[in-house]
Amino acid sequence: MFEEEMDNRIYKLFISQFKGEEEENILFKNRLDNASDFQWENYSVPQDAPPEIKNKINEVDVVVVLSGLYSHYPDYIELVVNTAREQNKPLVIIRPYGVENIPLELEKKAQEVVGWNAPCIVDAIKGVLGGGEGSCDI
Repeated sequence: MFEEEMDNRIYKLFISQFKGEEEENILFKNRLDNASDFQWENYSVPQDAPPEIKNKINEVDVVVVLSGLYSHYPDYIELVVNTAREQNKPLVIIRPYGVENIPLELEKKAQEVVGWNAPCIVDAIKGVLGGGEGSCDI
């Protein structure tokens, strides 16, 4: 990639997370860390801090929801999704690892829905901000 084509932006992301579910979150963050031409900052906070969640989402560019958490923690995921919508933040939903379907109520609220492929995730994040072509997942 040519130097002038490099994306030097640092994307501010809020990524859903839940205590006791760190393995999925760590795997996801590692994919972002290893993605080429993508720098990001993590604005996530523990699920038990609703006022802080709202404040952090206010500071970010994109809200990313790991939808695999929805079946066990619907109230938390709905808080994150609804806060993103209230604050007009783009919402990218990540399908559960190895699964194609996500709850319809989440899909309807998202600007993008993608799987765990790092280039697709990066494309989706950049795409919802108008800086890319959107996701590569169908």
